Amino acid sequence: MKLSDRINRSRPLATTAMHGRADALREAGEPVIDFSIAISHFPAPAAVREAIAHEAGRECILPYTDVGGAVDVRASLCAKLRAENGIEATPDEVVVTNGAKQALYEALFALTDPGDTVIVFRPHWPAYVTTAQLLGLRIVLADLPDSLTPEALDALGPARVLIVNNPHNPTGKVYTLEELGHLRDWAQRSSGHIVVDESYEHLIFNGNHTSLASLCDWRKLGVVTIFSASQSYAMMGWRVGFALAPRPLARAMHTLQGPITAAAPWLSQVAARAAFAGGRPGGMLEDYHARRDLVLDMLAPVPWITMAPPDSGPYLWGDIRALTSDTLGFAESLLEEEGVALMPGDALGVPGFIRIGYISDDIVTLREGVRRIVAYGEYLRAAARA
Repeated sequence: MKLSDRINRSRPLATTAMHGRADALREAGEPVIDFSIAISHFPAPAAVREAIAHEAGRECILPYTDVGGAVDVRASLCAKLRAENGIEATPDEVVVTNGAKQALYEALFALTDPGDTVIVFRPHWPAYVTTAQLLGLRIVLADLPDSLTPEALDALGPARVLIVNNPHNPTGKVYTLEELGHLRDWAQRSSGHIVVDESYEHLIFNGNHTSLASLCDWRKLGVVTIFSASQSYAMMGWRVGFALAPRPLARAMHTLQGPITAAAPWLSQVAARAAFAGGRPGGMLEDYHARRDLVLDMLAPVPWITMAPPDSGPYLWGDIRALTSDTLGFAESLLEEEGVALMPGDALGVPGFIRIGYISDDIVTLREGVRRIVAYGEYLRAAARA
């Protein structure tokens, strides 16, 4: 069978591939500790569980809804945008999707043609690059600066779309008001569009999250903002998120979603309505903060890793170039020898770094996984000296 050239040029998403390998080893009885992605040990918020129980008891039939989401669900999301993000929007500017990835794919599909340029900051969430490759886009990878300046943005060159992750995965960077202003000004100068992924908006330890769309005429500039329930509400398996886009673009995304998946499942929409209406889940952020500090304390004495405290997010981003620049090899060997899965920086565009998801399992397992990472690194360090 001949497969298309399009799919032959594509590769599996690195994050899901590593997680899949860890799952397969667990199924085979191996005691694998999986830090490759972030799966919260918290359940979905109580309001979500109560809403689902009420809906299940009220009706036996789960309806099809409008492809872009039930109107009352989209209206509730507009209320969330107004109250939490300072953005005025209407239901026909909201598209409810099966998670952030679908929103990203649809936005890029509708905004670009093959060969158009998209700018992605690295390190990056792998789906940004993989999606752009699927669509035949020209990808410009730029190092994420410590501070985003007009000069840094202008040096990127012209582009149809700039993808911004705020808060950022994996570094935990939270963009300042000044930096967001520079992004707005870049869009005005260049006529480029900005897709802003704000999936981690409630997972902030230091600083404050501001939506770019609240600081500009987002309709005129063509700013797309993506939200997800997965991380901010510990709802990974619910597969639900939404996009805010100018009306013509939202309609185009609606048109694309129809033949792909149609609407997100009704119960997921009910769950999204309850989650996004509930604000920040209580207790979750404090727990994550304590776990973050625990891992940082364990790694602080280790001479071959440098890891700054992230301002947000469920990940830690570590520089291990003092030990090795082959982080793909390090990750493969670590999984084989120590039964710990983590994400090599190669998959996120920056070899020599590792990403650790620290919000899964219990504290005992977290400690044991970090201990195994340190022990394996020390083994490699001793072997290199011998």
